[in-house]
Amino acid sequence: MAADETTDQPDLSCVEENLMSLEKLDRASPDLWPEQTSNEVPGVHEFVAQNSPQTEPCSWTASLTNDDMNHLHQLGNLSMTGLISEVKRLHDLAYQLGLEEAKEMTRGKYLNIFKHK
Repeated sequence: MAADETTDQPDLSCVEENLMSLEKLDRASPDLWPEQTSNEVPGVHEFVAQNSPQTEPCSWTASLTNDDMNHLHQLGNLSMTGLISEVKRLHDLAYQLGLEEAKEMTRGKYLNIFKHK
């Protein structure tokens, strides 16, 4: 039975020769952003302008005080573990605030502060 199986399968060397490609691939790196006018590649200049880093101050930083900026710099200088502990501290603080709010809402409900109009 083993002899029948080998005669049914095509010769593997013949199959490998049929799959062989003689194409030569050029491994040179093409220029991704060639210096071209906007008529040749429309939209390239707009894309580069949108995705390049901005040197002017952002609009969201305009409303920050010096203390806010100092706090941002302090957070930026933290190590990974320091930043994680700060996030955990803020999470615990938010949880405690939620507990106090729930307590005060229950207190207001019992004192009948929230009346339906």
